[in-house]
Amino acid sequence: MRVVDLSHPVRSGMPVFPGDPAVTTEPALDVAADGCAVTALHLGSHSGTHVDAPSHVIPGGATLDQLDLALFTGPALVVDARGHAPGAPIGWSAFEHRSTDLAPGVVVLVHTGWDERWGTASYEQHPHLTAGVAERLLAAGVRTVGVDTLSPDPLHTLAFHRVWLGAGGVIAENLRGLGQLAALDHPHVHLFPLPIDHGDGAPVRAVAIG
Repeated sequence: MRVVDLSHPVRSGMPVFPGDPAVTTEPALDVAADGCAVTALHLGSHSGTHVDAPSHVIPGGATLDQLDLALFTGPALVVDARGHAPGAPIGWSAFEHRSTDLAPGVVVLVHTGWDERWGTASYEQHPHLTAGVAERLLAAGVRTVGVDTLSPDPLHTLAFHRVWLGAGGVIAENLRGLGQLAALDHPHVHLFPLPIDHGDGAPVRAVAIG
């Protein structure tokens, strides 16, 4: 069995969605002075590698504590969407050859390779999924999708979010290393969020096992 980490490390100054709280980590207690080490964290619920609950953009939508934990784990289906230009739409043609593998319970992970730009200005100019892709994945019974970009939508638009989260699905964002899953035998992905009461989203330690 092999375990692949799909999460960006949480550290001070890490990239966040424009307008989100900045991330800081700093010592609160020290072993020498206090007998133990404790780190103070300041971050938003959508910092780093994280998941979105429907309530993130849907008024009255389900919060993390209201969702079935089964949504955050399942067999991984990696869709290769590399080669798209900055800001370009990713349409159904990227998914068509894997359409027979789509089924309820499958976690669809879209591999754009944009995680290699993490920490650079160009990370925000990622390719994005169309609302039509959301509709077709939902029609196949998929309810969990993950991307290795800042968002499945372009900056400052929420078309994919509104369709997907409006149907009760969940989205994982800022994944990394999706290309490594090709080496795993029947990979299974885990995207369990922190159990934030009434949470609209939460950081995750995303891993794949195979």
